[in-house]
Amino acid sequence: MKKWLGMILTVLLPQFAMADETCMSPYMAKIVGQEDFVYIWTLGVEGLGDEQDKLVTVSVNPNAEQYGEVVNSLSVGGRNEAHHSGLTDDRRYLWASGLASSKIFIFDVHTNPAKPSLHRTIDSFVGQSGGVVGPHTSYALPGRILITGLSNEADHGGVTGLVEYTNAGDYITTHWMPKDGELNGAVKSGQFADGYGYDVRALPRRNVLLTSSFTGLNNYMMNLGEMMGSPEAMSNFGNTVVVWDLHTRKPKKILDVPGAPLEIRCAWGSNNNYCFTTTALTSEIWLIYEQDNDWHAKKVADIADASKVPLPVDISISADDGSLWVNTWNDGMTRLFDISDPFAPKLKSETSIGEQVNMVSQSWDGKRLYYTSSLLANWDKTVSTGKDLQYFKIYDYQDDKLVHKLTIDFIAEGLGYPHQMRFGAYSLYGMTAPPRPGKFAGLD
Repeated sequence: MKKWLGMILTVLLPQFAMADETCMSPYMAKIVGQEDFVYIWTLGVEGLGDEQDKLVTVSVNPNAEQYGEVVNSLSVGGRNEAHHSGLTDDRRYLWASGLASSKIFIFDVHTNPAKPSLHRTIDSFVGQSGGVVGPHTSYALPGRILITGLSNEADHGGVTGLVEYTNAGDYITTHWMPKDGELNGAVKSGQFADGYGYDVRALPRRNVLLTSSFTGLNNYMMNLGEMMGSPEAMSNFGNTVVVWDLHTRKPKKILDVPGAPLEIRCAWGSNNNYCFTTTALTSEIWLIYEQDNDWHAKKVADIADASKVPLPVDISISADDGSLWVNTWNDGMTRLFDISDPFAPKLKSETSIGEQVNMVSQSWDGKRLYYTSSLLANWDKTVSTGKDLQYFKIYDYQDDKLVHKLTIDFIAEGLGYPHQMRFGAYSLYGMTAPPRPGKFAGLD
């Protein structure tokens, strides 16, 4: 690893299937027009503002009076290593997790989309799940949320599981990731069966669920420099993508994808039975694809010079399956690849976003992109060389170029470090825009 761093039954879609941000669950209603809000799950930082994790709401409709402004900030108390969030299938609630505390915060985003409220806190995730630690991806399934873990209570390593809850927040069951000695019916197709987890995505038309793999709490809560200097720590990263039966939640096949495959993004086309992931340690794009009723993994492109440790993080596939945005955290770049031939991605453009960049969210029409900067508390950069360090940014995509619209400096605003984004809109809940643009009735 250190060397690398140095260099369904058929499950039918529901009537409202598809999504807004193009990486969302296919079981969610989509925003086909202009989103009104971006909800940003934000890491609390000692000495900055109230020092608490918070959900920050930004008005992003250009017609709104408060366009580009923070219209609400809701602190949850303490610092939990705020990381990922996800909406329920009906988009009424936003689930947001803490990797350190394993707490899950459920926000009501439908009663007043401009001013979410904290609806429920789950602080019993580890006990309920049977020892899963570090809730990461919250992924919408019909009437329930599927949560990936990053670690476990026994040794804080990378072996972990998938945990299911009802939309109301009641625990259902846990599915442990297959590993050597406990394959749980899965076929080990290559060298690895590590039991690690990270992201999850579904292809209902193929009755397939895919999970990727990262690292455990011992690593993700360690100082980045210290971790990179430890051969033992660097040997504890995931190298697998697991293919599951979506209907039964049983693992079917373990694919070798060496180098810590992170986000999974699946094609939307009805005949496009494939997904992409990128490897953090080796800076590669991998294709996970179906051929002859079996699933395979293949490296299809290099992202950047791995010896410079660009560290690929978030990716976003376009709604027409023609393009893939790839962020690299360490160099602050976003790159656009033409994936019209999924087996041969071609680099189209490179844009510097900031000192570091993590998440990217894309509108369904592909005309707007949003970026945030924070990765992990002990990995984030603390000194800037003149570029933006911790921010939320809006870009338009025009004539094959990113056009910067605005920036909110989260350090200057005392908000913390911004991580994952989710979209909101009045229209999702049968509301029209309020009489005064940007103002929700009853909002102070």
